[in-house]
Amino acid sequence: MLAYIRRVQRPNSVGRRSIRVAQRASGITESALRRAAMPLARRGFPYRKPTVPRSVEVPKKPSKLGGAYDTEWARTPIARAMRGVIVEGPMRLAVRTLTSPTVHGLDRLSDLERAANDNESPAPVIFAPNHHSHFDTGLVIRSIPAAWRRELVVAAAADYFFDAQWKAVISALSLHALPIDREMTGRSTSDRLRDLIADGNSLIIYPEGGRSPDGWGQEFKGGAAYLAARTGVAVIPVFIDGTSEIFGKGAKRPKPGRTTVTFGAPMWPGDNENTRRFNARIQSTMERLGDEALTDYWTASRRAAGGNSPSLTGPEYSSWRRQWQLGDRRRRSPSGRRRPRRRTWPAL
Repeated sequence: MLAYIRRVQRPNSVGRRSIRVAQRASGITESALRRAAMPLARRGFPYRKPTVPRSVEVPKKPSKLGGAYDTEWARTPIARAMRGVIVEGPMRLAVRTLTSPTVHGLDRLSDLERAANDNESPAPVIFAPNHHSHFDTGLVIRSIPAAWRRELVVAAAADYFFDAQWKAVISALSLHALPIDREMTGRSTSDRLRDLIADGNSLIIYPEGGRSPDGWGQEFKGGAAYLAARTGVAVIPVFIDGTSEIFGKGAKRPKPGRTTVTFGAPMWPGDNENTRRFNARIQSTMERLGDEALTDYWTASRRAAGGNSPSLTGPEYSSWRRQWQLGDRRRRSPSGRRRPRRRTWPAL
């Protein structure tokens, strides 16, 4: 019995001895590294960070994120090849699986596409879709004809997609995104967009400036109209229906459903039309496209001719009445979630 106990305890004593040897070796190694680093620590700068008097205020280093993020690397041949794999692989699968899109109005781009095929390079345009979900960008990219898809830049919010290094890298690589200030586009950003368009790149810009907070649209900002007037390219309004129900703002997880993407005819600013009026005309055209997505082309055209197109921003009612009327609009739409939305009464 005693011999058996000794045989069982012997490995334990050997293990404890090995642990003590390893601890002693790590202590010796740490002491040797500390002694080796002591001469460099005494020497100071440039081997150590220079000291600064407390009375001196050191200026902060300029941030390389946000609107200052450099996306030039995303236009290299390697980055373009990787982006092509992403768009034709994971993005294509995600759009088809989660949104099941139906695309209308591509015939309105036939003249521009025919000219692109003749010249072997498409004329750059500005795609201006409404915005309800993070899925909108991938859905629009996959719905745009291949003639423009190869050279496409996405204007993305600098304070959201470029506030961290990993988000900036993913946005620039997968979407060819360019950071812009959604509240006020600066001169440098406008010049960069103009140069990219001059190089043959088309642009996706959301005139609303951000996602819808409640499912209704928002008033258009003048970014797309201003760039079109400055560069002379056409604006193509794009109405997206259904993404708010699939993964709207504030949703925790996506719910697969159906979507509809309707392209409008190309629009150019008139000779005596300023940016504000051209922007209003783009918004009214988007309202007609939204009516067309719910009804048909003839009905939407008759309402637009009489100035009776339903507003994208919704009625000027209280919040629960806006949600109630939005439910009626969604029931008439073929897009949205696969299961019908259940109507709820307001808490009175």
